[in-house]
Amino acid sequence: MQHRSALHVRVATRGTTREINRRIALNLIRTNQPISRADLARLMATRRGAVSLLVDELIRDRAIFEGATGEAKRGRKPTFLFIDSRQRCVVGVDIRPTRTFVMVTDLVGRQLASVTSFPTERHPKRFVAGLVKRVKAVLLAHADLGRCEGIGVAVAGMVESETGIVLRAPNLGWSDLQLRDPISVALGVPVQIENAGKACALAQLWTTRGEKVPTNFVYVTVSDGLGVGIVLGGELVRGQHNIAGEFGHVPLSLDGPRCGCGATGCWEAFVSNLATLSRYFGRDLRSHPSDSDVASLTVDDLIARARGGDGKALAALLSTARYLGLGLGSVINAIDPSHVYIGGEITAAWDLIESTVRTGLAERALTPSACDTPITVVPSEQYPRLRGAAALVAASSFAKGLVA
Repeated sequence: MQHRSALHVRVATRGTTREINRRIALNLIRTNQPISRADLARLMATRRGAVSLLVDELIRDRAIFEGATGEAKRGRKPTFLFIDSRQRCVVGVDIRPTRTFVMVTDLVGRQLASVTSFPTERHPKRFVAGLVKRVKAVLLAHADLGRCEGIGVAVAGMVESETGIVLRAPNLGWSDLQLRDPISVALGVPVQIENAGKACALAQLWTTRGEKVPTNFVYVTVSDGLGVGIVLGGELVRGQHNIAGEFGHVPLSLDGPRCGCGATGCWEAFVSNLATLSRYFGRDLRSHPSDSDVASLTVDDLIARARGGDGKALAALLSTARYLGLGLGSVINAIDPSHVYIGGEITAAWDLIESTVRTGLAERALTPSACDTPITVVPSEQYPRLRGAAALVAASSFAKGLVA
């Protein structure tokens, strides 16, 4: 179970029950919209009159609104409830070592504008200045979307989410960097920051609609690095020092390639995009600067070559797939999740690599049931890191409060 500090637990008051019911209602509307008052009352297992009072309060606060009417066999037609995202938006930012991506969503994570990107500047002050300029330009270009409620940032590194400090981002060269406050001051809106793997896990929680929300799962994102987000009991696991889930820096082999963190043989060093491309070119691209041909080739290009009959490209992908499976075995042995989600560029080749991933998993899994853990690929087109970043801002309105 996740440890809870007494500093983060609030003592219950006379208004606590109402606040909890309010958040329960908001979450049920968010995950089931459009939904009628009668259906909301059934889901909350409470009286229709009590729910109507709560709904009326949420409408007055502009948290929800009543939209279209539905059909009824008899009696009054139901009026459907929706989360009120009208004239309100959120900006999601995904900071990667090579490029930074920006996307505008509504309060339930729906994309409202095209994703833009720019090269990531490693110097912190110049990066913040460039990001602020880009976000301002995006919001100006889409002024019709209304007021920006905040900025959510996913970063490839270890983050102290409460303070907004990037504790360590090896592939960016950042350490103990206060990133949240400079962005917030420059843009004049709240900013939330989280590790990329955890942001992806949050996105998976946040975007589930009309079905049972997964409560025990692991999300693995493979890109410039490797991030892991863990959800247990419906809550994102951060750990005592905000580094829970850093399986990317657990060694597969002490004699393996050097990782960006400085150690050797980390799981990330075997499965990152750079590791896959290194296999294709036959040399460690981290240690040996690449020429223009190498620099222009991406994992997507490599997948295209493999599908076109390039045996060396296919071999590079399958080697990465085996290491991905071996690492998943360790994760599943440690966490025993009910489900694993995988995102990242290499998943576009899932039909080519799935059996190899499963073989690697079987080498490490401790039981037959662990071997059969369901694995779902999340396509890159769904922008899980960006949606998770945006959810950092929107989710605060729906989070369950802790009471003693």
